[in-house]
Amino acid sequence: MKKTLIYGLGLLMAAATSVSLTSCIDEVEMTEGATLDEVNENPNSGAALIMAIPASLNNVWSHDRAFAWGYGAFMRIRDVQCEDLVCDDGGVGYDWFAPWAQNEYMGRDYIYNQFIWNTLYEDVNAANNVIKAIDPETQVEDQLGNLAAAKAFRAMLYLDLARCYEWLPNDKTEGKSPEGADITGLTVPIVDENTTEEGARNNPRATKDVMAAFILADLQDAEKNIGYLSSADKTLPHLDCVYGLYARYYMWLENYPEAERYARLAIDNNSTAPLTEAQALDPISGYNTLSQWMWGSQYTESSLQNSLLNWTSWMSNEATYGYTGVAGLYISAATYQRISDTDWRKLEWKAPAGSPLEGKNIYIDDAFGATLGAYASLKFRPNQGDMASFLTASASAYPLMRIEEMYLIEAEAAAHQDAARGKQLIESFMQTYRDPEYSCKVSDTDAVVEEIIFQKRIELWGEGQVFFDYKRLNYPVTRGYSGTNFLELQRLNTTTRPAWMNYVIVLTEENNNPATQGFNNPDPTGQYTPWTGQ
Repeated sequence: MKKTLIYGLGLLMAAATSVSLTSCIDEVEMTEGATLDEVNENPNSGAALIMAIPASLNNVWSHDRAFAWGYGAFMRIRDVQCEDLVCDDGGVGYDWFAPWAQNEYMGRDYIYNQFIWNTLYEDVNAANNVIKAIDPETQVEDQLGNLAAAKAFRAMLYLDLARCYEWLPNDKTEGKSPEGADITGLTVPIVDENTTEEGARNNPRATKDVMAAFILADLQDAEKNIGYLSSADKTLPHLDCVYGLYARYYMWLENYPEAERYARLAIDNNSTAPLTEAQALDPISGYNTLSQWMWGSQYTESSLQNSLLNWTSWMSNEATYGYTGVAGLYISAATYQRISDTDWRKLEWKAPAGSPLEGKNIYIDDAFGATLGAYASLKFRPNQGDMASFLTASASAYPLMRIEEMYLIEAEAAAHQDAARGKQLIESFMQTYRDPEYSCKVSDTDAVVEEIIFQKRIELWGEGQVFFDYKRLNYPVTRGYSGTNFLELQRLNTTTRPAWMNYVIVLTEENNNPATQGFNNPDPTGQYTPWTGQ
């Protein structure tokens, strides 16, 4: 099968996390979909090529590193770096995501950053393969739909990359590289379908303006042709998802009128409604059913590579074969306690003894549920309610975009323009779909925005989206407080957005792409001391 280049990526893994990672540009064999030649010879094979992109999201990057299981792991990382998701392995070392929670090994030399960088650019490469293969001037309409989907995927990935690697002010580091260069306004190198090896080796970090224009062009192309996409498969983006990406994009740019407009377009062009209480708390199908969302990723029995390196193993406490059996997943105590008892979403986590909701949680197996600790997550259920067979339980779906996010973007974007209107929108959403007794008790802009973000933290817990809100809004992270359930080394408190939210570019990129040398973000490792109660 024809080989394709992944430019600027080091794909060799280190044997130890403290060793620098080195490699050159590698050739990688495609394992899913059709080759470019096959697409040119047979237009129908474009459908196979487009499905390589959602398949790429779930590629296991390293079987030796239990955090390295694809895009879902990256979603978990982003939540781990905020203040609502707690993993408790008893401190015995089963939590492979602990470095992100503890702000350890976050520099350019470590495999933790290498995983994120390689994974996202490999997914970009999968999208580039489709875009390269389809000539919009000569292809049939269905191929134009595949091209549009690939452009939407690429827009999503570069939006993630740009928001993670863009340096923003914080309480620990300055906007200068270790070598002293100004890095404000810089994102990541752009690798597209036309990038040559020579170009990849001289490819500086794109400015925010250049990156924004690149993403916008992809979104505009996607919007233009996504109606030609013949597949209704929700592992592919459709028009509502393109509008949802616009909404995320304009939130990044803090263009709140446009963000509000596109969030409403996403809502109006979507066929799903916010999950009901019965759907969300269903022990068989709760948060594992692709048809209930705008866009998601789907594991199948044939795509699972082992029992441990997948979404359900790491995100469902009721999967008895998974990592959650030794590294349980919880909501933070402070976050849980702030949720109203009349909000049914509070039942997505186990109520502590003596609380008004004790005994009201729904489990797949009551005896097993009794063994779970207070605040344990019940949100993501194993497929078909199967707790033991990974081939069934992990053949599950996880959400990339839900309609609820669009309602919350709309409310926040409105609040930035008119606090009263934002307040009305969050009250409408909550009273209609989550808590009939809800009332937003604040009225000034900053407080209304914070309340909307809090509801978003509850709604999208575990889905990796609120990281971008913390970073954009300069919100601090607070994990050390009286009654905290975070492990000691993870009780980090910041006064602004954390320095660790400005990701560091990996050394292999600097080695392979000298244009990035001298323009990296400062290493945030060790910049915060865990709270000790004083």
